Amino acid sequence: MKKQILAIFVILFLVGIGFFPAITGNTASTSMPSDHYESQQPTDLFFDLYIKTLMKIGHKPSIAAAIIHDDEVAWSNAYGYYDIENQKQATTEDTLYLQASVSKTVTATALMQLYDQGLFDLDDDVNEYLPFELRNPNHPDIPITIKMILSHRSSLADDNLHWICLSYLPGDPDVEGYPDPWLEDYLVPGGSAYSSSTWSTAKPGEEYYYANIGFSIIGYLVEILSGQNFNEYCKEHIFQPLQMPTSGFRLSDHNIENIAIPYEYKNNHYFRHPHYGIHVLHPAITLRTTVEEFSHFIIAHMNGGVWNRVRILEESTVEMMHTAHFSPKDKYNYGLGWTITNKLIGKDEYGHSGGYVGVHILVTIVPKDDIAVILFSNELDSELMATKTERKAFNAINNALFRKANRIAS
Repeated sequence: MKKQILAIFVILFLVGIGFFPAITGNTASTSMPSDHYESQQPTDLFFDLYIKTLMKIGHKPSIAAAIIHDDEVAWSNAYGYYDIENQKQATTEDTLYLQASVSKTVTATALMQLYDQGLFDLDDDVNEYLPFELRNPNHPDIPITIKMILSHRSSLADDNLHWICLSYLPGDPDVEGYPDPWLEDYLVPGGSAYSSSTWSTAKPGEEYYYANIGFSIIGYLVEILSGQNFNEYCKEHIFQPLQMPTSGFRLSDHNIENIAIPYEYKNNHYFRHPHYGIHVLHPAITLRTTVEEFSHFIIAHMNGGVWNRVRILEESTVEMMHTAHFSPKDKYNYGLGWTITNKLIGKDEYGHSGGYVGVHILVTIVPKDDIAVILFSNELDSELMATKTERKAFNAINNALFRKANRIAS
């Protein structure tokens, strides 16, 4: 047993420091032919073993990942079972993963397509479009702009939604009266679902407060401005042009047999949650997609709004979405639906993370190096639900993918 543990740590060390160079090109995703490993180079085998070892340490039943470079998927692979009980192997082509907050990147894109059509300006007061008056009751004279909502600076506070609607429910839990008048009842003083904690004491535009409900407002604006149901709009104007036929915000859109089971690891056991929806927050949380399909969307954002000669956004609009909009009091940099990080001078990154019951997603783009890493998993290692070691293991997987990406790009 001690020899096995020692061997694992030796492999982790050697691969972790980059001793084994990565091989470029697509590796087979998931269900591999019997001669797959015979044709693989030793470096592929060591990389795969490293990833699988980290998955065991981090208690990830499956992951699916891709590396994008030069406007194409340079490498992709999937590991493990997305359905443990039925021994279903994950694939990059067919296995759908719930995106949690990464969904916001698509929702923001939908609204910004309507911006490209000249249907609104970012500095417009949102009340010019909503059928009810949206104001922070602590600052009733300060307009709340669409840009503020997209960048989490509207002064909507941390969501007071856990017991109202953030708790997950099996299926698509439709809420009567959503989005109107439900949003009004939740956001406006005197409404049946209103709480004073919905709003911060900060002035609109002054500070960053991450608020999922803000992207429910964004989804509603998409419906108001386009005249279409939000999910149907995304299908017609984003998923169809980008050849993402199985992607969607509603559980009923998908073949449930292809969706990664949301697992929670506790007491040395994988607890299987049902497939669920969060209807009043579906524009913020409930996108399901595959690595292969989502890579089309990411390439479009890396390529000034174009994938496979299909344009979904104007280049200037994409650049604006990927630009941090902040004040000196901000803890985080956030663009329009995208998180912006500045880990290294001269090497800004943008992307998004997502985590909820049985899902942990990381999407990171480094424009200077023209690379992106997509990492999907179907188990959450949050601060409250996992050990420090489990969280570190997942981050180590992402770091290994970036080392591989950097070698591909070099």
